[in-house]
Amino acid sequence: MTWLTRTRRGAALTGLIGSVLIIGAVYLFTESRSETDYVWPTFGEVWAAFQDTWLFENVGSDVVPSLKRMFIGFFIAVVGGVGVGFVLGSSRVLDALASPVVSFLRSIPAAALLPPAIVLFGIGDVTKIVVIAFVCCWPIILNTRDGVRELDSTMMSSTAIYGITGLSRFRLVVLPAVSPRIFAGMRVSLSIAILLLVTSEMVASADGIGYFVFLAQQRFAVDDMWAGVILLGLLGVALNFLLGVVERIVLRWHRSADLL
Repeated sequence: MTWLTRTRRGAALTGLIGSVLIIGAVYLFTESRSETDYVWPTFGEVWAAFQDTWLFENVGSDVVPSLKRMFIGFFIAVVGGVGVGFVLGSSRVLDALASPVVSFLRSIPAAALLPPAIVLFGIGDVTKIVVIAFVCCWPIILNTRDGVRELDSTMMSSTAIYGITGLSRFRLVVLPAVSPRIFAGMRVSLSIAILLLVTSEMVASADGIGYFVFLAQQRFAVDDMWAGVILLGLLGVALNFLLGVVERIVLRWHRSADLL
């Protein structure tokens, strides 16, 4: 067993113990609350609401639409962000010209984009997708741009010596070298996408997880509200795990190099 394997297993065990401790603390806290305190339902009540709502009654009506919006917006952000990042990273002139615009646009609070998006696109899926794609593209753009700038000059000169140019150089050298930075930006953007999904569905939607949580709060259905919050947390953990699996598969060469 290598040192890296032992470290990973130790981190996983530490995370598992921490999760058990947190769940136990929440359970003890909620079970100790007064029966008249509707704000903090017991763990059993929330779990019962979670089972009744999400296993699997509202999956088709709320979970699927939410995931569809998030994945489409995230995909657009990845494709557009990587493309723009490569362009800016490859040209210092274009990067200097675009820098003020990029700094201005990425500084706009995400919540401030919802009202104009609703005016332009209505309250349909397009509004959520546009807002998610617009806000999530900036971490990917900046990480991709910095990754292109940091390409080793010796490595790039070697590709020219060996006759690796054009599309072959991009596919075999540039893209693999920049990929770790791209995935770093994707991890940040994925968390932002989940946050924006919930916010947009609370403001302008007739379905989705965010709409369900907001509606439960309006109806004082506190059990259902907390069940929705738990579902969002579980989805965030699952999506980050899946992205991590994809990253390990795509960048297995990079992780192998770290062991040398």
